Amino acid sequence: MSDHEEVLARIRQGAFYTESEASFQNGQRRADLVFEYNRTPPGEAGRRRELLEAILGSVGARTVLLPPFHAGFGSNVHIGDDFFGNVNLTFVDDVEIRIGHGVMIAPSVTLTTTGHPIHPGLREDFRRFSEPIVIEDKVWIGSNVVVLPGVRIGYGAVIGAGSVVSRDIPAMTVAVGVPCRVARPITDEDLKARTFPAA
Repeated sequence: MSDHEEVLARIRQGAFYTESEASFQNGQRRADLVFEYNRTPPGEAGRRRELLEAILGSVGARTVLLPPFHAGFGSNVHIGDDFFGNVNLTFVDDVEIRIGHGVMIAPSVTLTTTGHPIHPGLREDFRRFSEPIVIEDKVWIGSNVVVLPGVRIGYGAVIGAGSVVSRDIPAMTVAVGVPCRVARPITDEDLKARTFPAA
């Protein structure tokens, strides 16, 4: 096994690795294209689409991603159809972020696949670990939410504004808080309401 393969194996296992060890992946970063996307005039929808297809690992139909957005790589992000991402969406995509169909994300949300050791003695050379994030279909994520490494958010879930999501969220639930916890299920009663009844 080559050194690169050994590092990739550790990354896939969620084990620690350093910036120097992972530097061979830097060619997959799309920083210049992200910069160009964020400076593209609103009327140039075709150019924005062309850039998104070059930046992201995959992108579905009818995708709206309002600039500015930020990505460590971009190439590790996969977005389904009918996606809406509001301004200041940040992808810390050292490993894959998979977003399903019909997902809506409000302003200033961070999806981070990467964390760092607690003990400062382990943080030299930006040592870190990475675990993929999965956001299933029809999820709505409120403003200023942070989704942490390894989290899966289930179908149709709603994440309340300002939440820090550190564990999986079941399908068809409303979840809020720091740390984010399930407040209640989503039911047919919600078809009648504009706002959420008290939990």
